[in-house]
Amino acid sequence: MTRKKVKLAFITNDSARKATFKKRKKGLMKKVAELSTLCGIDACAIVYSPYDPQPEVWPSPLGVQRVLAKFRRMPELEQSKKMVNQESFLRQRIQKAKEQLKKQRKDNREKEITQLMFQCLSAGKILHNINMVDLNDLAWLIDQNLKDINRRIEVLTKNAQSQAQAQMVAAAAPPVVTDIVAKIEERSPEGNHGQGLDMNIDVMQKQHWFMNLMNSGGGDEALPLGDVNHQNGFWPNPFFH
Repeated sequence: MTRKKVKLAFITNDSARKATFKKRKKGLMKKVAELSTLCGIDACAIVYSPYDPQPEVWPSPLGVQRVLAKFRRMPELEQSKKMVNQESFLRQRIQKAKEQLKKQRKDNREKEITQLMFQCLSAGKILHNINMVDLNDLAWLIDQNLKDINRRIEVLTKNAQSQAQAQMVAAAAPPVVTDIVAKIEERSPEGNHGQGLDMNIDVMQKQHWFMNLMNSGGGDEALPLGDVNHQNGFWPNPFFH
């Protein structure tokens, strides 16, 4: 089960408030101990309450004095850098709540005007009883939607042009490698695709033959009829090593 959300407000019932204090104080001390142990930092806790004559401290009175002495040795600007009291804490919470409320009002207003726009488009609603504020917001929303549609059209157009250019380049490019392999296979005995050929052809000889073939445009005259390393009467496949 998920934990029930607690309403942050003063507990008016005395017994319930005391029970909550004891439970929360125990959890607070445990968290301070875990923070100090896991992260290796100096920490202390002092809790005053109307239920105990003396304040409860952690880890000990001596440990609390050591941490406070270290804190007092810090510059005043560093001491108050992240320090908050009840008033400043509440101010921060109020400011955060105001920002959330402003954002929510903006979202609600945008949804309201969007619904109005679709009503005008689908049902042909006539804009008789709409004030200038609503008209201005409606015009702004329509303008934003048109800009978004134009951006999408531009992206789709660029993608289509890129694909068309890629297809044109692929169609115009000569299949050089395919022609080379086909010419080599034509020289192979009975279509054995280069099996039984001499595999010990020199690397420089391969490169020289390939450059001659490319410079001659891939014609039949680029294929030599014999070779010094030639053993079986056929030209070795340059793609075999």
